[in-house]
Amino acid sequence: MAFRRRNKSYPFFSQEFLIQNHADIVFSLVIFILIGLMFEATAKTAILFIQPQYNVTTQSSEGELTLYHYGWKDGATILFYFFIAIILHAVVQEYLLDKVNRRLHLSKSKNTKFNESGQLCVFHLVSSVWSFYVLVTEGYLLHPSSLWENYPHVHLRFQVKFFYLTQIAYWLHALPELYFQKVRKEEISRQLQYICLYLLHVAAAYLLNLSRVGLVLLFLQYVSELGFHIARLFYFTDESHQKMQVASQFDLWAVSFVFTRMFTLTLMFLAVGFGLARSENQGFDLETGNFNTVLIRMTVLLLVCLTQSWLLWKFIRFQLRRWREFRHEQAVRKKTSKQALRPAKRDSVGYHENGILKAENGTSPRIKKLKSP
Repeated sequence: MAFRRRNKSYPFFSQEFLIQNHADIVFSLVIFILIGLMFEATAKTAILFIQPQYNVTTQSSEGELTLYHYGWKDGATILFYFFIAIILHAVVQEYLLDKVNRRLHLSKSKNTKFNESGQLCVFHLVSSVWSFYVLVTEGYLLHPSSLWENYPHVHLRFQVKFFYLTQIAYWLHALPELYFQKVRKEEISRQLQYICLYLLHVAAAYLLNLSRVGLVLLFLQYVSELGFHIARLFYFTDESHQKMQVASQFDLWAVSFVFTRMFTLTLMFLAVGFGLARSENQGFDLETGNFNTVLIRMTVLLLVCLTQSWLLWKFIRFQLRRWREFRHEQAVRKKTSKQALRPAKRDSVGYHENGILKAENGTSPRIKKLKSP
């Protein structure tokens, strides 16, 4: 299964060989793990990589209910879906984005941003739909108080735990992709910032048993970022130069961005600052998964506030840069329009009309007669 067109062969295990064939190598590892399911001696080990572990069966009004909690074996599951994310990344890049790139003929800087937005657009679309489905089926939207009641939320349903494991695996896979995709040095620091922020917040929500609040915040964040990356894709693929439509899409994203920041802060103060603070189950206990202490609550709120402030600061800088570019374009248009309306320069003697040179007063200039010799 080849994901890349090979125009040139490289020595085995060289840098270019690994970059060109990394998806095929990872695909071979995934096949190797799946083959392990076929044999009884290796099936128990292979299942650690594929299926979430630490399941507990409990009795409920609906019958037997299987719930999950986290542990160190989740690392094997995250590793497997880390490989799956690399393969899917290569599929989207090869069969979708590269075909569009060959038609657009973008520069290297724009090509890097186009690939980034294309990959994140697919991921944000899938994750936002998936998280919304989980929120609806779990009933968190209809009962907002369930986001902090009965804390700690140690036991999770399969779809909730699997969602968090795949989220961690995806953002971990984004780190080596910076190397595989040969991202420019100017772009690496910017991409590393949001990758590490996503990893930090998703892992904190999962490990601190704040999975319900994290689901809501991830849904809002992914919907907001989906609008931004769709607008940026239209900006790069806009061949008819319909800048007003692209500008309106960026304005729509700006509204959703500010709404997401305000809702995130409000929900975190409501759930962590007030909901968990009034909970009867206070204290720190690793065995029960209880992290409801004043220090941890203040640390979580401080982390969220700093992140939202930093995002708002970057947003304001982005809007100011757009405003300066818009004012510059307006000044250039006015200058070109004035030059187009400027009257044509007349002759020093007069001007031409129907092939006849006329003076400024409308009469033809008198022609001097030559004296006969």
